[in-house]
Amino acid sequence: MTAHSSVVIGAGQAGLSASYHLTRRGVDHVVLDADEAPGGAWQHRWDSLTMQDVHGVADLPDSPAPVAGGRANRVVPAWFAAYERMHRLPVVRPVRVDAVTSEGELLVAQAGARTWHARTLVNATGTWRRPFVPRYPGVETFAGEQLHTVDYPGAEHFLGRRVLVVGGGASAVQFLGELAPVTDTLWVTRRPPVWRDGFDREVGRAAVALVEERVRRGLPPASVVSVTGLALREQEREAARLGAYQRRPMFSRVEPDGVRWADGSFEPVDVILWATGFRPDVAHLAPLHLRSPEGGIQLDGTTAVGDPRVQLVGYGPSASTIGANRAGRAAAVAVARHLESADPVAVGW
Repeated sequence: MTAHSSVVIGAGQAGLSASYHLTRRGVDHVVLDADEAPGGAWQHRWDSLTMQDVHGVADLPDSPAPVAGGRANRVVPAWFAAYERMHRLPVVRPVRVDAVTSEGELLVAQAGARTWHARTLVNATGTWRRPFVPRYPGVETFAGEQLHTVDYPGAEHFLGRRVLVVGGGASAVQFLGELAPVTDTLWVTRRPPVWRDGFDREVGRAAVALVEERVRRGLPPASVVSVTGLALREQEREAARLGAYQRRPMFSRVEPDGVRWADGSFEPVDVILWATGFRPDVAHLAPLHLRSPEGGIQLDGTTAVGDPRVQLVGYGPSASTIGANRAGRAAAVAVARHLESADPVAVGW
């Protein structure tokens, strides 16, 4: 049996950053990625999402982000693929890890009949595979089409149909920006949106600090955008002129042909587009019993308080491209320190 010093699960931005820094520190490791090809979640984004539309892609260590236009689901995966080759990162794919267990001092990543043993783990699985759709009375009776962000096929798919967009985040704003100029839309959110003229770094830092405080306490992480607010870009001005961002509060129930409001009035819709976000993809870590009584995984930096062999990146405050990069470096440092304290030879120093 061969035991690596570390195993990284996921080859998105956070996983690549962690692998780069582990390599720089001479830490023997392997990266297990569930996808058939490089690109992380970016390769699954909708075709109409261009590099102009995304809210910034941070540089990878030693590699600036692409500045060229084009479809994000092509440009970013091509960049990730080149990055893996350039730095000879030890990525193995496709490997979908089913569970991580503990055997003495070693962690075991299990994927079907295959297993990888390691002294430490960096989990970088993100959220894309865990779309969240809230439960509302009658939702199963809806006779129209229901889609989540992960299923969004582009504006042409919705022509001639009335679309109800549910959600108060950046994706909902983007979808309305595409849909309102070409078809009838309606927007509902749980809370009134907070609009900002642009991104303020101080506000951003304060938002990240709030999310960090949640994971330090073991609470489920909240999204950073939920506290930074929303901003309209130039490509969404036409939708704003058409009134697409006149938000309504959440409906009380779903019926076959539409939704019923709390006051008893009815609104017919043909499609419900759930832009309601994601949850952390960490079910495979359940055998390690990392969850706190508060329902989240308690972290000290990137280190799981319940098991210091485990690092989480792309979780909570690092669930953004720039946060993922920083977390990748922090995780590599923590891994190296843990290995050195247990066995200096394992670090390769």
